[in-house]
Amino acid sequence: MFSYPHVSRLSLSHSAKYLRSSTTSYIIPNVPHTTNKHLAFPRQATTMASATSFFDFEPVDKKGAPFPLSSLNGKVVLVVNTASKCGFTPQFEGIEKLYKKLSAEYPEDFTVLGFPCNQFGNQDPGTDDDIQSFCQVNYGVSFPVLGKTNVNGDDAAPVWTFLKEQQPGLLGLKRVKWNFEKFLVSADGKVVGRWSSVSKPEGLESEIVKQIEKAKAEGKLASQKPQAAKLS
Repeated sequence: MFSYPHVSRLSLSHSAKYLRSSTTSYIIPNVPHTTNKHLAFPRQATTMASATSFFDFEPVDKKGAPFPLSSLNGKVVLVVNTASKCGFTPQFEGIEKLYKKLSAEYPEDFTVLGFPCNQFGNQDPGTDDDIQSFCQVNYGVSFPVLGKTNVNGDDAAPVWTFLKEQQPGLLGLKRVKWNFEKFLVSADGKVVGRWSSVSKPEGLESEIVKQIEKAKAEGKLASQKPQAAKLS
């Protein structure tokens, strides 16, 4: 049985800090030896009330910059909250194998997004650079691993609040229980699957392929969009 320790607010030493207003969020990248607020760049904040799709959100990438999920519209996306020092960390290997296999078969229509999180047992305490290096050196990770993210609580990233609202877990509980939970997003931005930490990545392949083929039959895949739409 897992226990869930108290989680403190993200400190300024993390990859980014959100400065919120009613209309705009500012992201300040983690730039050593500077507190220059002019490095911040504004983006429109997507609220839960206005979001209708996974692709409406802009989480933070490994450098603290906005990562518009709209760039993935038309792809089936496997979303995982990851950690570097967890008993489930070896799942990186299986996730990478799954990513390589399916992205080779469906190069424009599938991807994986990793969201490092330190909320469970302090099992991802490093910087974003540390996390990127760990993933690549130890598991050869080639899928996108974004900036460190909170998935639960008042500071949860809006995209994670959306994922949990759209696909509650066992007994209707929305809270992410531990590292390496997995969410599946359809090509049109709906959350269509959720699996616990103990679910092995290789066991998800058939459901992912099912969603890709379903979107293909409906003409919703990125590879089926006109070239002009892909470049816009």
